[in-house]
Amino acid sequence: MFTGIVQELGTVARLERAKGLVRLAIQAPRTAARVQRVESVAVHGVCLSVVDVRPHALLFEVIPETLRLTTLGTLRAGSRVHLEPSLAVSDRLGGHILFGHVDGLGTVVRRRQRHGELALDIRVPPALRKFLVPKGPVAVDGVSLTVGDAPATSTFSIHLIPETLRRTTLGALQVGDRVNLELDHFAKLVHQFLRFRNHEEG
Repeated sequence: MFTGIVQELGTVARLERAKGLVRLAIQAPRTAARVQRVESVAVHGVCLSVVDVRPHALLFEVIPETLRLTTLGTLRAGSRVHLEPSLAVSDRLGGHILFGHVDGLGTVVRRRQRHGELALDIRVPPALRKFLVPKGPVAVDGVSLTVGDAPATSTFSIHLIPETLRRTTLGALQVGDRVNLELDHFAKLVHQFLRFRNHEEG
């Protein structure tokens, strides 16, 4: 479980393809100092298991399904990624509850630089739009954010303050870039409950 508060910006040091897997080595000294093998770390919002810990680096193995459903397949050596180790029971919930299970990919369709903020409009698949509400939670590349006012039929906006831009890679996103999206878990539970209840009553 995660909260969407990025703990470190890691750098992809190496990608190796072997037997259908991608072995991903990420330079991340702070995270490497606090996690052990088989622990979970969110990498750009995707929950991955640590398969080895090296001095100042972490090693992950990524299966084809994860590469297909997320943006991890587009990473290259030198790519910067958001990292968040899984929560301990004593940790504070600084963002909102996340599981590192990407619901789908969004596409940046507009950038708007304003006084004191950067606003991004992101297009979402139709099946995901129903889980987005004004001022509700959303995770973009593993970063806990708030949906802007009045999401459109197929897009929503996020507003990034300077501190978020300093601590994440979101400020580098350009029109056409794809992002990992994880939507509000509680909204998904309510939707499923109502769907099954309506089915039983029908």
